[in-house]
Amino acid sequence: MERTLRIPLQASKRWRSRQLRHTLAGYLFISPAILLNAAFVLLPLFMTFWISAHHWPPLGERPFVGLKNYVDALRDEVFTYAFAFTTKYTLLVTPAIFITAMALAMLVDQRLRGVGVFRTIYFVPVVIGFVVSGLVFRWIFSSEIGLADYIAMSLGLSSKPVGWLTGGMKTVASVILMIVWKTAGYSMVLLLTGMQAIPHDLYEAAAIDGATIWGRFRFITAPLLRPTFALALTVSVIGSYLGFDFWFVMTGGGPAHETTTVVMWIYRTSFQFFKMGTGAAMSTILLGFLVILSYIQIRVLRTTIEY
Repeated sequence: MERTLRIPLQASKRWRSRQLRHTLAGYLFISPAILLNAAFVLLPLFMTFWISAHHWPPLGERPFVGLKNYVDALRDEVFTYAFAFTTKYTLLVTPAIFITAMALAMLVDQRLRGVGVFRTIYFVPVVIGFVVSGLVFRWIFSSEIGLADYIAMSLGLSSKPVGWLTGGMKTVASVILMIVWKTAGYSMVLLLTGMQAIPHDLYEAAAIDGATIWGRFRFITAPLLRPTFALALTVSVIGSYLGFDFWFVMTGGGPAHETTTVVMWIYRTSFQFFKMGTGAAMSTILLGFLVILSYIQIRVLRTTIEY
């Protein structure tokens, strides 16, 4: 009897020992990623919170000031305007990206020879840096040597340079055009992956039942793409609020802060005006806003998906 019980106990100990070794091996393999995240995400995040609670000049004493930096940030008129402008830009650019990405995904979701070439062509702008893309489109919309003005005047649409990047909605539209060209391919790949995961049997059954193309998209493609759409939407919205480099290259935030985004103003407050405590407070406010916004998006889309 004792020998009978001893064998299962020994087997159980060996199994637990093997599981422990596997667990430790797993943590060993992911330890570089953990260390990198700790060094480049968690530590800077902690430092941002710490700096936001102090008066933090480049040199000298750095006394604790509590919530004063947050009060100064909320009283900063340019910061509040930049937040409102970034929100308006996000509301405009997000639908433009997704309409374009959905159209491209449906075009390349075909079993045709050579379709892979078009997928690559549509995705190529994604690998180009934002600064390079901004410089290219700044040249295209230049009032002196720009291709856009040349085409407009050649077609008789304008008798003089338009001034695409001099302010107003035409400047926002110009930047949105660049962003759609630059990022639609990424959303296209996400949506295409989701579309290819949908069983073709569903489309065949719907076609047999007489469903139109619109009906198949409405009742099969759109509902089953909602998880992918939720992911792509959250990434796109966060990326839009964090937009900085392409705005800085194309407009510089002008004229008179008209195209200043929230991240651009955080950069200027911190590294041009050397108000690093206030800049850290602005960053913390933006982080909190994005966390709440992302949570709301996921909850709403999850409820829609479950429904």
